[in-house]
Amino acid sequence: MSATDDRVVRVARRLARWYPNDVEPTAELHRSLAFLESDLRAQTVVRAGYVLAPFAAILAFCGLVLAVPSLPFVAAASAAAGLGLGASHVVHRLPVAAATLRRSRALGDAPGLVARTALRLRLEAAPERAATFAAQTGEGPLARSLAAHIDRTRAGPAAGLGGFAAEWRSWFPALERSTSLLLTAADAPAEERDHALDRALETVLDGARTEMATFAGDIRGPASGIYAFGVLLPLALVGVLPAARAGGVSVPPAAFVGLYDVVLPAGLVFAGAWLLLRRPIALAPPRVTTGHPDVPSGRWRGIAAASGGIVLGAAVGSLVASWATPVGAAGLSLGAGLTAHYRPMAAVRRDVTAVESGLADATAVIGRRVGAGESVETAIESASDATTGRTSEVFDAAAGVQRRLRVGVHRAFLGAHGALEHVPSPRARATASLLAVAAREGRPAGPTLVTLADHLTELRRVEADARRELAAITGTLGHTAALFGPLVGGATVAMATQMAASGVSAGQQSLSASAASRSSLAGSAAPGATTLDPALLGAAVGLYVLALAAILTVVATGLDRGLDRTLVGYRVGLALLSATVAYLAAFLGASMFF
Repeated sequence: MSATDDRVVRVARRLARWYPNDVEPTAELHRSLAFLESDLRAQTVVRAGYVLAPFAAILAFCGLVLAVPSLPFVAAASAAAGLGLGASHVVHRLPVAAATLRRSRALGDAPGLVARTALRLRLEAAPERAATFAAQTGEGPLARSLAAHIDRTRAGPAAGLGGFAAEWRSWFPALERSTSLLLTAADAPAEERDHALDRALETVLDGARTEMATFAGDIRGPASGIYAFGVLLPLALVGVLPAARAGGVSVPPAAFVGLYDVVLPAGLVFAGAWLLLRRPIALAPPRVTTGHPDVPSGRWRGIAAASGGIVLGAAVGSLVASWATPVGAAGLSLGAGLTAHYRPMAAVRRDVTAVESGLADATAVIGRRVGAGESVETAIESASDATTGRTSEVFDAAAGVQRRLRVGVHRAFLGAHGALEHVPSPRARATASLLAVAAREGRPAGPTLVTLADHLTELRRVEADARRELAAITGTLGHTAALFGPLVGGATVAMATQMAASGVSAGQQSLSASAASRSSLAGSAAPGATTLDPALLGAAVGLYVLALAAILTVVATGLDRGLDRTLVGYRVGLALLSATVAYLAAFLGASMFF
């Protein structure tokens, strides 16, 4: 359990002590906590949610009264009660949402697990050994689930595959169909087995394609709604504020700040969460942690970058406008800190991608040479010569370990000082494990290795197809967050500020020259209209633009690759840097023309 998870558990247990009555959690909450392997009991979560509700309601009521003093008591109390109940519901649903996200990430490993099982069955028609191999060479909840079923049904005819498939049936039906085909292939005659195994892999791959295509079609409308009501409409409304004020429409500053910096970001968070929770499969990148030797220990890089970002952002902001100082400092500080902290992990992930890019070619070379009578150990050297880049370096390193330490294939790749010791790639590690099995089997394993190369190519193609299905949506959200939204926001604020100051709106023409000279930003507004200070307008929209950059980037990354913390943190950091610069530059540039 991580330190963050431990703190959450302690807080939930303390809150739960204040609720003395019995509660009845839902079966879904029980199942979600079990899947998350959490130390929390479902009753504790429910009690904590009930206790949190009144505290959240009191805080919301105080905030509303302070922000909008003219708000009627009944309206403030009703809104606070609703927010308190909403906070309780969020607490009750958070474990379910976390389990859903983790399950979608786990199902992204389903094609690889089926492929490993099928390849092991090609070497030996023994379901129990194939299932054990697939579980041992995999990582994550799916592999652990298969291992647990194997332990419960050891020596059974289906080696746990049947129970495993039944457990995941409701979330990914194609996995159960594929597993059934694997068991059928194990009992089929030798001349028919390969065709049945190919069909099993095709079934799970087609299922993944279908799920992602359906999901992409279903979310186009909601994603467009987020873009329209979360980006275009709010930024367009900023431009019509001078006209509204000139017409006598009051715009209270507290209401404006609350709408743009609280209500709209909260709405985007819930809309983005709604989209992410409906993703059936997440083809997530490999996890990279701070324990990797290429990732510097400590947080000094991020803290130093954040400190520099504060100074630079404040300096740049002061050159643009007085209100831009906190916006520039906040955006560049957070962006620089996140980018610097997660950049080493992003570099490791790029290295993994480079290794995996040539894995299929190297495996095909080894398979052909082993089929021709060459040993796997010797073929590994040939694979290093036949490939390029990081893949060639990995196989060359494995061949060198074999020569120097006189070890087998498994230790050459996965042992101490092995070529993959510091390469966190489940796919590369599973391939190395199969190469070790092939080294024991000898020449008959050659065709199986060639088939493995085809499977690796097909898996990469499925991943590319899945990302292509979502490319239009994720690309729009990502580009809007980092560039287009901030550019529109900065230009719109500049236009609104200059329109109000120069009196070019239609309503301003009816004011006298003396009244116009006494007004401030909206000094040309109609009598009785509430004005907005330019500093408040620029700062409020600037914070909204930064929130937009972070939220939309999280949603786009989650749809594209799943909610991997290091990947999300790195991309959010880059988006904040880009959004801050774009917003301030757009305001400065537009102010020169309006």
